[in-house]
Formats: sequence, C-alpha cells, structure tokens
Amino acid sequence: RYDLDDLDVCWLDTINMEREEMSLSLIHEWIMERIFEELETQCHKGMNDMIKSEEGFGIEYDEDVVCDVCRSPDSEDGNEMVFCDNCDICVHQACYGIQTIPEGSYLCRACALGVKPTCLLCPNVKGAMKSTRSGTKWAHVSCSIWIPEVSIGCVEKMEPITKISLIPASRWTLVCCLCKERYGACIQCSVKTCKTAFHVTCGFNNGMDMKTILDPAEKDGVKLRAYCPKHTKNGGQIESESPSSPKSPRSPRSPRSPRSPRKDDSPRKEITKEIEEEFSRFVNTEEAAKTLQVDEDIVDIVKAYWKLKRMANFNRPLLMPKTEEADRLEKQQEDSLVARMKMFVHLRQDLERVRNLCYMVNRREKMKRQVIRIQEKVF
Repeated sequence: RYDLDDLDVCWLDTINMEREEMSLSLIHEWIMERIFEELETQCHKGMNDMIKSEEGFGIEYDEDVVCDVCRSPDSEDGNEMVFCDNCDICVHQACYGIQTIPEGSYLCRACALGVKPTCLLCPNVKGAMKSTRSGTKWAHVSCSIWIPEVSIGCVEKMEPITKISLIPASRWTLVCCLCKERYGACIQCSVKTCKTAFHVTCGFNNGMDMKTILDPAEKDGVKLRAYCPKHTKNGGQIESESPSSPKSPRSPRSPRSPRSPRKDDSPRKEITKEIEEEFSRFVNTEEAAKTLQVDEDIVDIVKAYWKLKRMANFNRPLLMPKTEEADRLEKQQEDSLVARMKMFVHLRQDLERVRNLCYMVNRREKMKRQVIRIQEKVF
C-alpha cells in the first residue's frame, strides 16, 4: 500500500552504498515499504488504544460537539456521534448513513477514498460530504437535504446524492446574502414575501434560524424552514454580534457550533496533539522485525528515517489506516471490476458467435451460387 517516493529512493540508495562498503546486506525497496506499513499500523493501533484509555477524553466531555449535518448536540442509543479520525468531522450515525460503528478508527467517505472534494452546491469546504452516482462529484449532506430538488438515493446509507440536474437555472443564479458569492445553489427565506437567498452551510455557520418540523402531511414526514438574517427570531447572528468579535461570513466553515471559540483549548484537541507528538513510542522495533522476518538492525535504520519523515509531515500519518469503510469501498470497486470483466467476456463470446454465424451464412450463399451455376450449365 505504501509506495516509495523519490526522496525515499534517494535515501535508500545512500544507505545501501554505506552498507555495501561495510559488507552488510542491502535493503530492498519492497522491504522498506513493508516496514513503513508495519510501523504505521503499530503506531495507529497504539495511538487509538491510548486515546481510549485517556481519562476525560471523548465526545461525552466535549460540550461544543454538534453533528455536521443536523447541527444537533444530542445523541442516543443506536444513533451515536461518530468522529472521523482524519478530518475530525462529527456526525450522527443516521445523518451520515453509518449503519455500524467500526472497531478502532473510522474514516468518513472522502477520507476513506483519500480525496479532498469540493461541494457542488456551496462554496464552503470541509464538512460531511457524499458523492453522486458517478463518484466524481460531491456535495454536503446538509445541502442535499435542504435544497428541495436534490434527493438522496438510499436514506439508510445517505448516498448517493441524486437529482442535482433537476435544480432550476434560477436557483444557480441566486447570490448568497452572507458570503456574497454566486456559486452553487442557494435556498431562500421561508417567509413568503421574502426572497433573500443564502447557502445552506452559510446559514448554519452564521446562526440562521433553520428548523426541521415533523409534519405527517409532508411527503417525507418533515417540513424544513429556514429564515434569513432579517427574519431569524434572535435577530440574526450577523446583526447582533458586537464589532469586537465579528464572524467572517467568508470563512470556509466555522467551528462546530457558534458558541465554541474556546474549541482550540478543548481537552480533546490538547490530548490528541500530545499523543501525536509522541507517536514513535507506540512502535516496537523487535515486534516489527519478528512480524516481517527482517533483521532488527534494518528495522531500526528504517524506523529512524520514518520518524524524521513523519515529523517533517507535522506528525501526520504517511499511510492512511485501513478501516472497515475503506475495505468495503475497495471490495465494492473489486466487485465492480469483476462484473465488468464478466460483461466483456460475455460480449466477446457473443461477438465470436456472430462472427461464426456470418462465416457460415457466407459459405451457404457461396454454395447456393455454385449450385445455381451448375443447374444453368446442365439445363
């Protein structure tokens, strides 16, 4: 899974030259890749175990955590809050379509695929996104829920995003009153006489009054109501804030809730940073050497380089951990490839049959023509 880059190859060549001078065995590229994978696996497992064992560390102690989709801080059995271990977004299971919480780490859909998508429907980056059927275009789940023309294919899995093509041209031309950008598709104030438009995520980020009301008369059983700054009951966050603490409407996405400027000092972030800085202590060289059946001195040399490279990467992992989500996506892609291969095999067989049939028809017609010529000669 790990591929050496140019820097790795250059370092390996230098080390091998030194080892060759000392008449030691050379380190092959595939061995270095396997050592990197093993070190990353050990490090990830050790950090996760440490996080679980830290007292006072977790969602239940963080008052500012809200779901990125519904913006509710509440959770219940069977619908827990789940954090992505890479981008740190938080979602309810039902809001993001997480049917089972995987053991160990969890990655959101975008992080599992290793992409950094942009939303088709708003200019705000980050946040909980899902892809369309093609897999190349993405949108926030919250945008998909609030824009009336857009739909979600499977509500249990909350994907894929569908019917974006049904959004009328008039909605694409609306200008957001909060970020002042004509990008994506805006919603409008629910007051009938008001036509003020704003992006869904801009509305959430700026504290607009956006309600979900249960209504059996509606098709989906819920009624969505969003109000502009003028008609927001609390006067709108933009108008009521003091000049000393303005909230920039153009920021990509504010912290998880408007009340969390102290989020940077939260116990969760502090403990995570401390654990990340001590990543090397979660790696056991002897165990890695036994697992890979490699000399321990080779693992030590590669570990020293791995440590420096990871520190240069701001203590971030060099290899994303495999999770159930990633495994499931990989299996789906493999199944899709197998299905396509079977289709091509059947197509080739059908074409071969057609070719044989054409050849036989051609022979039959030639024989017919010969018979006719012989009959003409005889009679």
